[in-house]
Amino acid sequence: MRVICLAICLIIYATVQAQRISAPALIPAPVEMQLQPGAFQLQPGTVIVAPEELKTTATLLNEYIGFELPIQQTSTAKGIHLHIDANAVKEAEGYRLSISQNEIRITAHDEAGILHAIQTLRQLKNNNSFQSCTIKDYPRFAYRGMHLDVSRHFFPVSFVKHFIDILAQYKYNNFHWHLTDDQGWRIEIRKYPKLQSVAAWRDETLIGHKKELPHRFDGVKYGGYYTQEEVKEVIAYAAARQINVIPEIEMPGHALAALAAYPSLGCTGGPYKTATFWGIFDDVFCAGKDSTFNFLEDVLDEVIALFPSPWIHIGGDECPKTRWNACPLCRLRMQQEKLPDADALQSYFIKRINKHVRSKGRKIIGWDEILEGGLAEDAIVMSWRGTESGAARQVIMTPEDELYFDHYQSLYTEEPLAAGGYTPLPEVYAYEPLKDVKGIQGQLWSEYLPTITQAEYMLLPRAIALAEVAWSPQHVKDYFGFVRRLKKQSIQFNEDISYKENVVYKEKLLITLQGKAAIYYTTDGSIPDAKSKKYTAPITITRSCILKAKNEDRIFTQAFNIHKAVGATVTLAQAPNTRYTGNSNILVNGIFGSNRYNDQQWLGFSGRDLDAVIDLGTVQTVQQVGANILNYHWQRMWEPVSLKFYASEDGLNYKPIAEESRFPINGINNIRLKAGAVKARYIKVKGVNKGIIPTGEYGAGGNGLLMIDEIIVE
Repeated sequence: MRVICLAICLIIYATVQAQRISAPALIPAPVEMQLQPGAFQLQPGTVIVAPEELKTTATLLNEYIGFELPIQQTSTAKGIHLHIDANAVKEAEGYRLSISQNEIRITAHDEAGILHAIQTLRQLKNNNSFQSCTIKDYPRFAYRGMHLDVSRHFFPVSFVKHFIDILAQYKYNNFHWHLTDDQGWRIEIRKYPKLQSVAAWRDETLIGHKKELPHRFDGVKYGGYYTQEEVKEVIAYAAARQINVIPEIEMPGHALAALAAYPSLGCTGGPYKTATFWGIFDDVFCAGKDSTFNFLEDVLDEVIALFPSPWIHIGGDECPKTRWNACPLCRLRMQQEKLPDADALQSYFIKRINKHVRSKGRKIIGWDEILEGGLAEDAIVMSWRGTESGAARQVIMTPEDELYFDHYQSLYTEEPLAAGGYTPLPEVYAYEPLKDVKGIQGQLWSEYLPTITQAEYMLLPRAIALAEVAWSPQHVKDYFGFVRRLKKQSIQFNEDISYKENVVYKEKLLITLQGKAAIYYTTDGSIPDAKSKKYTAPITITRSCILKAKNEDRIFTQAFNIHKAVGATVTLAQAPNTRYTGNSNILVNGIFGSNRYNDQQWLGFSGRDLDAVIDLGTVQTVQQVGANILNYHWQRMWEPVSLKFYASEDGLNYKPIAEESRFPINGINNIRLKAGAVKARYIKVKGVNKGIIPTGEYGAGGNGLLMIDEIIVE
């Protein structure tokens, strides 16, 4: 019996010991890690041993671990040893970390590697001890960046430093500082004082979303800028944390704030005003005037003098050609330079700026529009519109769908206002860039980030997920493990309830809910609590209702609309040909798409007509037909010229039963039309696409996008 008891005790002890040395919550996950029993304990006699050139980094180590340890160049005392050896650690920014009961030893390829190891050490700290282990670590991508737009909303230096702290903690190495745009110029340029007194300010700011009509404004003057001394302060702060700061000075588009200050730089001469509205504007820097280039070269000279970054970002995106095509000086420039069109003029513009930047020993970065007309020599491309530009020589992947953190991260109705789209945490973590690219970067645009609190909410934890994508090798990535590590680090984020619908029979849905902890729900629209029905199996929906569900987090809400076509067979003559694609049966699944159009409930037809046939299964009396049409011209989403409904009993002979040609709402037009008690098994729906977007409208000359959600039969 004693032997059995001893064996049990040994098993329990071994289990406890295993738990004690369970894998720590490191983010990003290291390349290799081996844990050993024991720990290094910080004590009053502990010292940091570091050469003079690592004194700044050693000081940061003290700051991070919360101890004021003496920093010595040599010592035999128990301590933390910092050492650079590029022969022992071959990978740039790589490090080796060894922790025993007697010492902590960090050997790195360079000072950046030392700092990354310190960040790992910071995450390993448990009270005043560090778990014994050996770690081999280095980055997957050389460029790991995060972008912050301070033009639409201005953030103080204190927040910019906090932003940099977050980047350093998760081993980013580049901070992309978006300093100028239509809505504000945020950097002091001493040669042009009106950039501070005029361009840095706007009269008021849009209230709500730009898609909401009529537009409303707050009537409050808004603005600010960073002095050159503040810029130097931020750069030094970032450099100490091994982060390069890349300034962005937008050109030739997104220039309205600068034109407000110096109207002669535009094609028309103004007057101009700093934009109060989010969007793209026709007034851009005039490419036909040498004075434009003189101005921009002067600006860049001051910027280059401030920023040691090897790269200067010059924007290059979303530049309308309306003014250039009408401008005599721009047309003369095209003639003199033998340029076939205004797109080639933009390439000329970028290449001319590139020549100046290269003369200063730097290289330009631009959004992927700088590829149009030919890429400037040595230019680096930030690919935001897709993966096509990944074939360029030097590319940083910044895809809008996966890495724009101004997108919604949840489909909950109470989610704070955002730009659009839907980029949840799992999608960011699952992003896999093309091989052989320079690196990847997340974007935090600030149109809908009026406060620091909202900026942080949109940034985290998605930026942490991207950090692991950028640093860790593929074989160590694991989303569920990542979430567990987030929780261990006490990173707050919403684990929302999600749902999946299945049509199990005509006019009948089966709804599956998923989420952490116990879920309670109602179907009468009331707020659920612990006294409500507990979710244990899929919910059957046979009538229109509002399902609300709650666990530890927010309340999930989804309306279901049951009608005769729910679960019917849908046949499309032409498939949707946009990002808004999916199974045609989402047109009759009883779920209406939202005006955020990010819920995968909409089908989009670019330049194509809608031609759908709904098979109800049997001949029935149809009283009413309808559909939901999305009308957002600012997103190239146009109402159809007409929407017509036809009925047939045999699927061969159709007769018209209803038609609509008016779609007046900016947003969702809920079309409901009387059908006259017609007998039908088949309902055909035809929507005539707008075709080419008219001159003067956003996206003029391109195809209109017909967006349709539910086809309703009553």
